Amino acid sequence: MRTADFDYELPAERIAQIPVEPRDASRLLVLDRKTGYLSQQHFYQLGEHLHAGDILVMNETRVIPARLYARKVPSGGRVELLLLRRLDDTTWEALVGGKGLRPGRRLLLEDGPAAEIASLLDGPRRIVHFAEPLADYLEAKGHTPLPPYIHTPLTNPERYQTVYARQPGSAAAPTAGLHFTPGLIERLEGQGLKFAWIVLHVGLDTFAPVTEDAPETHIIHTEWCHVPPEAAQAINQAHRLGGRVIAVGTTSVRTLESAACLASGTDLVGEYLGNTDLFILPGYQFRAVDALITNFHLPRSTLIMLVSAFAGRERILDAYRYAIQENYRFYSFGDAMLIV
Repeated sequence: MRTADFDYELPAERIAQIPVEPRDASRLLVLDRKTGYLSQQHFYQLGEHLHAGDILVMNETRVIPARLYARKVPSGGRVELLLLRRLDDTTWEALVGGKGLRPGRRLLLEDGPAAEIASLLDGPRRIVHFAEPLADYLEAKGHTPLPPYIHTPLTNPERYQTVYARQPGSAAAPTAGLHFTPGLIERLEGQGLKFAWIVLHVGLDTFAPVTEDAPETHIIHTEWCHVPPEAAQAINQAHRLGGRVIAVGTTSVRTLESAACLASGTDLVGEYLGNTDLFILPGYQFRAVDALITNFHLPRSTLIMLVSAFAGRERILDAYRYAIQENYRFYSFGDAMLIV
């Protein structure tokens, strides 16, 4: 297995720059992973492929306005920070853009508190200590961190949040959930579908290309996740009654499969609270997930490797080629797949 095995050519015009309206008007490519059969739908038709008793596992993380701007003290040189993970009330792991940003370098946020580079991590990562907690400052002055392949400004920052986002902490949206509307959720509930709410705070490494030739040597960074007891109970109950566990997004897959390690008896998952560094590659044996709703992912990324593990590399690459031919929209604001 080589990283190049997960490459494909994507015309630039297939990268979605703006989301469709309404959310559930996006297209839906349904892939039967056993036969390879593909069918074209729209996301509002999702319920036609689900059954009463199935349970949808939704990541209710919320993207924080984590892109900040600062000046070096005393030189005044401009610095850009992208907060990745809060370590305590005043300390964050961040991507920091600028020169000479070594431990001890003092910064001043624009119209905000002072900060200091506390330590170096790999590449542009730094541990940054702020003079005060950032919650209020982020709401007032923070900017929504869109992926670098999106060049069109977002007029409504809420469009890069799921309609059920409730737990702040992500550097990027769990994009498979962007297609859901309150009306669609209500219709699915009326159809007898169950819902379980979990959290995984998304880090940018999730979307980064794998640069190593052998994907097994890639070090995936940890992300914090939580399967609360009520979610684990609902998932295990649905499974016992014959329902399928449908992960909404690769973040839900990682969380569920991490929680599967703590299952006891006939349960699928146990309660989980903490970091996960689970890296799912082809050959992985899934324990908790029966079906997957997901977007179309970047070549050579850990995400295309995960969906290839779930459906088969050739099946996924064939589906991607078909989607490109049929003018599907790719990446964060793009269309969706349902893999059953």
